[in-house]
Amino acid sequence: WGATVITNLLSAAPYIGFDLVQWIWGGFSVDNATLTRFFTFHFILPFIIAALSMIHLLFLHQTGSSNPTGLNSNLDKVSFHPYFSFKDLFGFVILLGALAALSTFSPNLLGDPDNFTPANPLVTPPHIKPEWYFLFAYAILRSIPNKL
Repeated sequence: WGATVITNLLSAAPYIGFDLVQWIWGGFSVDNATLTRFFTFHFILPFIIAALSMIHLLFLHQTGSSNPTGLNSNLDKVSFHPYFSFKDLFGFVILLGALAALSTFSPNLLGDPDNFTPANPLVTPPHIKPEWYFLFAYAILRSIPNKL
């Protein structure tokens, strides 16, 4: 559903819409190239975000936050970078352990009950519906005559 809205928004751009869709998805049809790109983006993006977050934390712990006055405020400070980094690492390990224990001992606890309803090909599933966070995209698409 989201990929359909993204494809329609990209294809609505004048002159370059078709080329944008070709560049991102490989075309309008769901084929091997489209699925490969989709799965690649969805697999690699969380790791990129995690790596950038770790780099951000490392730089924040090493250099501290910026001082808007421009004065040197590091004269009487003790380096807390190892302490904060260890605290963050310890918290991450505890959180990861709790998540692993939760998913191991009760995997259906955080699941959606819609996953257990029998399939009915004559009825649209309840989770496939226009969501509120797509309303801006629908409004944009409705304002373009050839995208109705």
